[in-house]
Amino acid sequence: MKDLYTALGKGHRRVAIVAGTGAGKTVIGGKICADTVARGLRLIFIVHLDVLVGQTYRKMESFGLRCGFIKAGWREDPEAPIQIASIQTMAQRSWWRQWKAQVILFDEGHTTIFSQIGQEIIYETHPRAVHLALTATPYRLGREQLGDHMETLVASPVPSELQRMGYLAPMKYYGVSKEGQIDLTGVRTIAGDYDERDLKNACDRPELVQRIVEEYHRLVSGKRAIAFCIDVEHARHVAEAFQASGISADLVDGSTPIKERHRLYAALASGELLVLTSCNVISIGFDEPSVEVGMLLRPTQSRALHQQQIGRVMRISPRTGKTHGIILDQAGNLQRLGFPEDIKAYYLPTRREPGESDKTPAKQCPDCNRLVWGFMMKCPECGYVWENEQHIHTDDLVEVLSEHQQKLPMIEFYRKQRKKMFQTGESPNWIKRIFFNKFGCLPEAHWCRGAIFGDDPTIADKHAFKNYLMRQAQQQGKDISWVMNEFQQEFGANEWEGVF
Repeated sequence: MKDLYTALGKGHRRVAIVAGTGAGKTVIGGKICADTVARGLRLIFIVHLDVLVGQTYRKMESFGLRCGFIKAGWREDPEAPIQIASIQTMAQRSWWRQWKAQVILFDEGHTTIFSQIGQEIIYETHPRAVHLALTATPYRLGREQLGDHMETLVASPVPSELQRMGYLAPMKYYGVSKEGQIDLTGVRTIAGDYDERDLKNACDRPELVQRIVEEYHRLVSGKRAIAFCIDVEHARHVAEAFQASGISADLVDGSTPIKERHRLYAALASGELLVLTSCNVISIGFDEPSVEVGMLLRPTQSRALHQQQIGRVMRISPRTGKTHGIILDQAGNLQRLGFPEDIKAYYLPTRREPGESDKTPAKQCPDCNRLVWGFMMKCPECGYVWENEQHIHTDDLVEVLSEHQQKLPMIEFYRKQRKKMFQTGESPNWIKRIFFNKFGCLPEAHWCRGAIFGDDPTIADKHAFKNYLMRQAQQQGKDISWVMNEFQQEFGANEWEGVF
């Protein structure tokens, strides 16, 4: 929130807010609304799915806020300072065009911003308002990107940092080797993603449906799971195959009534239902932390969809003893689009710089079948050492390591050395040299965050570290910019205020 208000204070009127799974997107939205009302201003909160209206309203209620609605079947109240609006209903009504809102909050901004209504609001009906695009991912398919309409970006910590802080569950990934992936030859690309009709022919096949059921029993038997399917018929086939294998399963789709959806979600939470299959329903707005397994059965080229699907099983659940989330990727999406943990920073993409895809695992261990990155010469699972490159075909799903997961021993070593460095008065550059001698590469700057003082440092901690850095700078002939850079690596950007 501090970064957002800093951006607004600098005069920005269009700000993208990136908050991935576990970063508290709904709380951020509620806080923005509460702050807006406290300033005597009015706000329109735009959602792109009707089912999200009730979810948004419950969050507004928790902040004690009065809301009106632009949604069929919900009470209109133009005098309320907050209007929760469905994109679909806004297209059918016109009074909101004259409703003077000073703030427009676009939920799932990578979608709502690009609708006809979204464009009308930004450029015609409310051009002088503050426009905030709240999203879990700033990327989208197609030429137009969020940066073509937003001026700047503020972001929550990346998923690996949220995992380190305990806000997200660690993950395990199982995928297929490149040779064993679904054959997408002949599958056309329409509007930037695979054509669903062609995907159905490639993926909704009895042998593939049966295979994912077998892999569930082999790898994660008895765990709560959700399956992301191509269409309703595919979702039905998968649910029926699980039922035939003795697993309680059901499906949810766009036509499922809200009450029935809530019943199914509650059954999944209680363990009465173990597998819930869907088509474009539980990728967004679904929030059941106890779910441990996500089955990726629909190949996609959309990084946004890919990250949202994985995010459904990344939430922590102390109540159920969940220790980690698990992805079973039959669609090859991990190979194609990468891992949430490997996001190093968020950027505001534009049509000229849409952002690059993440790297993908490149080879498979011939002894234990684990997929690892091409630069690794020793398997972290079984210790196999590569003497020459080879790929081994397998029909089984095998565990896949994200780049971040492969680097975890390096990160742990460096963070321990950083803490020891401060305690013994060693130089940060000396610790980097020790790291380089051990691993043959330099550590990444973001590994420093909270290494010495944790995630809740006191003002005394900051002063102590500043004094330590000033002594190091004097001894090594470094200037104040070096001190500031090292300070911000430990505590974060702009945390020097009030200390220097």
